[in-house]
Amino acid sequence: MSGSLTSGGGMTDAQLLQQMALLRWLSSQSDEDRMILATVTGVQVAKELLNRFTGQDKVDAYKSECILSISEFLRKNPRASQGDINTEVGKRVLVFAARVKALETAPIF
Repeated sequence: MSGSLTSGGGMTDAQLLQQMALLRWLSSQSDEDRMILATVTGVQVAKELLNRFTGQDKVDAYKSECILSISEFLRKNPRASQGDINTEVGKRVLVFAARVKALETAPIF
């Protein structure tokens, strides 16, 4: 799921928990394990819907890109004047703000 941590194996933490719950239910077929699986799956679905409605995962990605682009500018231009730095930061922040604003009209699905 978006925004969840991954640990080298390609699955997010939430996906791993769901797979563990599924494996447990498949081996036992108990009502208790079915409820655990349903709960874990429901939490994943709710989290994904929340991310899609709020766009928070995209906002976080845009923020990271903005910060990285500013740091890249500073790295490539170590002797830039304060005015040049302010201008460049202003441009990058405007791009960030425009991308976030565009999320308001973006389709959810």
